[in-house]
Amino acid sequence: MPVKNERPAATSAIPRKNRAPLAWVGNGFLILLALLAAYILVSNFVRSPILFLQNVLDGLKLGCVYALIALGYTMVYGIVKLINFAHGDIFMVGAFTSFFAVAQFRLHRWPEMVFPGVPAGLSIVIGSITVILLAMVVCTLLAITIERVAYKPLRDAPRIAALITAIGVSFFLEFFGALQFVFSPRFIPYKAPFDISAWYIKDGIHRIQSGQASPDNTISFSNIFLIILAASVLVQLFLQFLIRRTKIGIAMRATSFDKPTARLMGINVDRVISFTFAIGAAFAGMGGVLYAIAYESIWTQLGILPGLKAFVAAVLGGIGNIPGAFVGALIMGQAESLTMSYISTPMRDAVSFTILIIVFLVRPTGIFGEPAGEKA
Repeated sequence: MPVKNERPAATSAIPRKNRAPLAWVGNGFLILLALLAAYILVSNFVRSPILFLQNVLDGLKLGCVYALIALGYTMVYGIVKLINFAHGDIFMVGAFTSFFAVAQFRLHRWPEMVFPGVPAGLSIVIGSITVILLAMVVCTLLAITIERVAYKPLRDAPRIAALITAIGVSFFLEFFGALQFVFSPRFIPYKAPFDISAWYIKDGIHRIQSGQASPDNTISFSNIFLIILAASVLVQLFLQFLIRRTKIGIAMRATSFDKPTARLMGINVDRVISFTFAIGAAFAGMGGVLYAIAYESIWTQLGILPGLKAFVAAVLGGIGNIPGAFVGALIMGQAESLTMSYISTPMRDAVSFTILIIVFLVRPTGIFGEPAGEKA
């Protein structure tokens, strides 16, 4: 029974009667930006449709990589309300793990070395999958260790403590990896575990010969683009099945909704949180390998900007919402690709973080996020 003189909880510093006009201003600003962006895109499409479609494909490839990272951000935040800024550096560790597996240990060649009669194509597929799985396992173990050592002791502490710890872990991974006896601070050329094949579309699909550029006025794509696209879609479908149809998924949703009640229902909350960190890190490790194969260069600061942009994607889609993170990542990839082509390359980062500012100002819950219910 409420106390008679108890003051109601404040839901916002803005009076309720003044919220509607402010919401209209924000929505109007968003619509204006959308119309301006649509005008720019349509005019560039009319001017050069081939170039525009090529930029869309490039943005789709980049967005799918961001999606693999953003899923980890949104899952961890949905469970423990923590923005794990070390997640981008786990992505970097996945790329370096695959580099050493290929360059130093030649793990991608193990099928043909163990079974000399195995077909070359099958050997490449099995070896490449092995490299990706190794990177996922290493990133999973690293994430579990970080969660148990750095985050678990702060689970009941103020959120700012965990946030600062996440930033500290991120810096540690970056600068420890930059030591000469670890990864070294240099840019390192990345040798893919399989040959990159490319095709162009012009009166049909034609293969681009090794060492040659695609002809003018054509749309080109590669096998790594198809692999990244397929991996992102399959991961998204797998997570939807995991969250909706499995016992651990139900436990994750219960933990996200109410941890104390989940404990009373017999759910091991600590195990669920560790599993969430693990699965997010596994997909970030996969993303690190695919990113390194696609862009052919790695260094210890590799995870900073992709990690931050994946965080922006998660916020844009509605952090805590898995489909929202995927959609937000695709939007971020397109924004970055089109900015590089039609404005300038240095502006791509500015546009990415401008999107974050606009989202916070206009719709803080993101595209698919649900606003918190008001208390009477």
